[in-house]
Amino acid sequence: MIFIVVKFPVRPDRGQEWLSLVAEFSEATRAEPGNIFFEWSRSVDNPHQFVLAEAFTDSEAGEAHVRSDHFKTAMASMPDALSDTPEIINVEAPGEGWTPMAELQPRKNQVTDVVG
Repeated sequence: MIFIVVKFPVRPDRGQEWLSLVAEFSEATRAEPGNIFFEWSRSVDNPHQFVLAEAFTDSEAGEAHVRSDHFKTAMASMPDALSDTPEIINVEAPGEGWTPMAELQPRKNQVTDVVG
């Protein structure tokens, strides 16, 4: 599996429109045969930084993604909204996607407060 995390520093005046800017790109990427996930988050420490976590089944799927028309279109439209060069981590990781977290599960038989 190819695992990628990218930090996108977005200009303060473009932050509100960033998710709209990347919506079509995200939808098209999620539809790619080798895509496992493609998820955006906004930093809690810096509201002008968006973080993309993505994974592909293998290097061939990652390469196909970079060659896609929607990738090229996104790369052409993003620079105007950026305040700096994005930073990336790109690694090959064992596994095929999400697995349950062994260290944390929801509590069973929770008692909830009832206000009435």
